[in-house]
Amino acid sequence: MRIAAPFCNPPGCAYGYAMADPIESLRVKLVEQVRGVFNDTARGERPTPPSDDALFARDTPIRLVHADLVGMMTGGIRSLLLQMLHPHALQGVLDHSNFREDMHGRLRRTAQFIAVTTFGHRDRADAAIERVNAIHARVSGTLPDGTPYHATNPRTLAWVHVVEAQSFLAGYLRHVRPGMARADQNEYFRQFALIARALGADPVPESRAEAETIFRELRRDLRPSPEAREIAQLVLTQRPEGTPPGVQALLGAEAVAMLPDWARAMLRLQRPVFSALPARAVTWGMGRTLRWAFRQD
Repeated sequence: MRIAAPFCNPPGCAYGYAMADPIESLRVKLVEQVRGVFNDTARGERPTPPSDDALFARDTPIRLVHADLVGMMTGGIRSLLLQMLHPHALQGVLDHSNFREDMHGRLRRTAQFIAVTTFGHRDRADAAIERVNAIHARVSGTLPDGTPYHATNPRTLAWVHVVEAQSFLAGYLRHVRPGMARADQNEYFRQFALIARALGADPVPESRAEAETIFRELRRDLRPSPEAREIAQLVLTQRPEGTPPGVQALLGAEAVAMLPDWARAMLRLQRPVFSALPARAVTWGMGRTLRWAFRQD
């Protein structure tokens, strides 16, 4: 099976060549358009070339899950919504990022980090982890009530990790492989734990059951706030450059549908009703099309 994430550049992709086959030409154009969303070509950014000397072997659970665009996009939005309910994670974003002005840039950098650490050569993955750790070391401040926060807090990092892992896997199960074996799901958490520990998270799950236990434990740290609801609306409504109109709304509807009821209540989001089936159908079709384009079927 040939697997390549949309933000990775598999050897042999036909870039820059005239295509005699119109369907192949269409496929290549679609690939280029999608990669343009995840890479700032004006600044010379290129997709990450998959490596046989990556932290994780080809065709293992983490590379399969992180290769699927629709699963990662819907899961990524779900993850961000949950992260913003943690007051420390939220305040770090408010104080130390330009998320409001450059949401697309921040999301793109997150996608690139996932791509490099999942598919890239292990030296590049280690360097990316070191860069993030250096950034986290400079992120600190106080909450509105005077409580200090720091981006290196292992418990905060654990929340960020566990909701990312659960959300990415949930997107994959929902859109690609609902019958994924429990052993493969557990292996996904075990593999992703390597990145989480390197970033300083603790506790870190190594199975789906452990993830659910940690999720319940860390949920006690969450708080609703107007700022969390503001960021949620930005995530759900702003359209990344290069994304076709309407796609963000469909992906957002899927992400909101995947949230627990209590999280939707904290963010004052309504569970999609009339848009739920169309969003599910369109994102399913979108996923099939993109897997065809990236030769993942």
